[in-house]
Amino acid sequence: MDEDQNHQRVIRPPQFTSKAIKHYLKTRFTELIPSKEEMKANKHLLNPFKPLTQMTAKQWNFFGIAFWGWTLDAFDYFAVSLNVTNIAHSLDRSTKDITWGITLVLMLRSVGAIIFGYLGDRYGRKWPFIGNLILLSVLQIATGFINTYKQFLGVRSLFGIAMGGVFGNAAATALDDAPADARGVLSGIFQQGYAFGYLLVVIFQRAITDTTAKGWRSLFWFSSGLSVIFIVWRAFLPETDAFIRHKQQTLESTEESSNKRFLIQAKQALKTYWLIMIYLVILMAAFNFMSHGSQDLYPTMLTNQLNFDQNQSTLTNSLANIGAIVGGFFFGWSTNFIGRRFAIIICCIGGGAMIYPWAFVRNDGINAGVLFLQFFVQGAWGTCPLHLSELSPPHFRSFVTGVSYQLGNLASSASSTIEAAIGERFPIFIEGKEDVYDYAKVMAIFMGCVFVFLLVVALFGPENRGADLNAESLID
Repeated sequence: MDEDQNHQRVIRPPQFTSKAIKHYLKTRFTELIPSKEEMKANKHLLNPFKPLTQMTAKQWNFFGIAFWGWTLDAFDYFAVSLNVTNIAHSLDRSTKDITWGITLVLMLRSVGAIIFGYLGDRYGRKWPFIGNLILLSVLQIATGFINTYKQFLGVRSLFGIAMGGVFGNAAATALDDAPADARGVLSGIFQQGYAFGYLLVVIFQRAITDTTAKGWRSLFWFSSGLSVIFIVWRAFLPETDAFIRHKQQTLESTEESSNKRFLIQAKQALKTYWLIMIYLVILMAAFNFMSHGSQDLYPTMLTNQLNFDQNQSTLTNSLANIGAIVGGFFFGWSTNFIGRRFAIIICCIGGGAMIYPWAFVRNDGINAGVLFLQFFVQGAWGTCPLHLSELSPPHFRSFVTGVSYQLGNLASSASSTIEAAIGERFPIFIEGKEDVYDYAKVMAIFMGCVFVFLLVVALFGPENRGADLNAESLID
């Protein structure tokens, strides 16, 4: 990227003059789709795999550990979602009570994002990441030993804090050193660590929970062991080159001057990026409403409302995550040509069209509905790691991406509880079963509203497509 191009992508403090506001609103439409010149300049990216050949072994290791860390985060989270009914039975509580455990995790992830985001930007990506994984491992073990509802809520609350720190440091580790041409595809692949984690937990749910004496508890103990592999892997890797360069440029010889410099940079970033930070929280709230609203209660709907057996539920949930992985890769790559915002808008329209077969088809066609709905849901998500990184302050990328993501999680934390609570207003009579509710109707209405909300947020939001993530300062 030449100097003139990079200067055009410098983030400047917002102006609230009528002229500036009119210009901004106008460009939300005129700049929605990249120009022919921009598309032509990216023609060499038509083959999504060619840019990946620029990756070195060291860069692949950084991306690999980040991907698997994010995968493990999703695995640990969805272990509860898939076992809502089982945990409710073990603790003698209702489905709605157990979904509060999911809500608490989402609410407290922002705390972890603040703590580990600060540590990641101040002291490096490596050890905060390792600390995250150690905490996840310990708390997964503890979840397997809980015997009361209070213990369940307490452990999951702590778990939310630990989980909250993963995304920011993992995204920074995955993309900081990656070649610019490869970032669109890598962003899509990285984000689908979330869907891949869900797919893995669906498979191991069938292999472990449904076949062992300890049931769902065994699944949590198994996941705690997975963390050890990635802790050792990350321990053998150095800091990212981007963080090392940042540290060499900004930290002085004494700790006192280092802290002073860090605070000066934080003040400057806040002055310039405050409005974008607010926007990112709203954007990520919309994204998290979309993913949690379509995923968290869906396994319960399949088994409780549609009476799917274990094999049918496993197949449907697996297809959902296969669609998600393909969608994330496809739209992560396509943003090189159609832009971040336009890709999100396309996914909202496509996802909206899939709501009916996803929620209301009662034959094998539901599998196609869930596959394509998650193709669009996670296709939109495939743009997020890079989109967030491009809009974040260079010196605080781990903090801003992680905190905005998790504050969005906080805003959407009650998604499954809202759906479960409203669902109880629509009871269904099925002979031989109690407490059956029309979750499909509630989720369909919920998702329709969310797709419209995200479309509007993306349409009128900023975009900093092509920003140099290795630049030490993009503040004017």
